[in-house]
Amino acid sequence: MLSFYISNILGTLLVPPGMFLLMLLASWLVPWRWLKRTFLWATFIGLYLLSTAWCAGWLQKSLESAPPLSLNSLPKADAIVVLGAGRHVDMPEYGSDTVNELALERLRYAARLYKATGLPILVTGGMPGGGCQPEGELMKDVLENDFSVPVAYSENGALTTWDNAANSAPILKQAGIQRIFLVTHASDERRAAMVFQQQGLDVIPAGTGFSHVNVDNPFVFMPSMRSLSESTWALHEWLGLLWYKLRILL
Repeated sequence: MLSFYISNILGTLLVPPGMFLLMLLASWLVPWRWLKRTFLWATFIGLYLLSTAWCAGWLQKSLESAPPLSLNSLPKADAIVVLGAGRHVDMPEYGSDTVNELALERLRYAARLYKATGLPILVTGGMPGGGCQPEGELMKDVLENDFSVPVAYSENGALTTWDNAANSAPILKQAGIQRIFLVTHASDERRAAMVFQQQGLDVIPAGTGFSHVNVDNPFVFMPSMRSLSESTWALHEWLGLLWYKLRILL
């Protein structure tokens, strides 16, 4: 648990807005005027670029390792695995916690994949951000009650993508499952597939939320909070990918 908090704190400081706050702090603390200006200009340029849809789309595209699946010609697999993506805590209209928008995107695609294949589904996620119920339980509830899709297995202890793989692999192998469709966001698929393969499973990437940027549209160069959020997600994913590769080597 301690390593989870340390890695998340460091990850937060190395991507926006944490990285820009550190750069502004550095511009205030350093004694040399030329270095102050360097930090200020780097903050301005970096904040602008990462706030554009063009930059956010390029960063996300750089992470996408596999094309979208065609539901009309799917390869053979034994099960569908869906990774958690977060929650909204204590939502009054639901009377409890519920999945967030990113998790809902994954669940919607998993439901569509299930209806095309009929394969058993495993959902995986614990309580990395607090709350009353593990994400696995929340995802199971949404699939069964909102999408009318049965969930065969629910893993409820994972705090990270690494845990998703490590905790899910024994459940899958005990059920005789070797080849899986791995449902997560397209920008997360490379790292997720890597750790599930590390557990000895055959992975078919089943990404959703692919990036799309039309450079002919001038508005892709206008700054927005949504684009900054998407850039932050992509940078965080690159950090996570590098850390996981290092962790496997060690």
